[in-house]
Amino acid sequence: MTYDQFEALAMPLMIFGLVAFMGFIVWDLAKQSKAGRYGTFVLFGVLGLGVMAFVIKEVVIGIIS
Repeated sequence: MTYDQFEALAMPLMIFGLVAFMGFIVWDLAKQSKAGRYGTFVLFGVLGLGVMAFVIKEVVIGIIS
């Protein structure tokens, strides 16, 4: 396996792991702060915008190139 093949395989897996860990952190933050259903929704919505921006950026780059 070449370095390029390894990178092409490892990068999406590591990004998925990072996003999943960030989701766990937000869930734990909502649980510890007793945010309730609406507060949890707001936390995931606001903090999830960064993840959505990353995904949208990748889609736009894929469309352009």
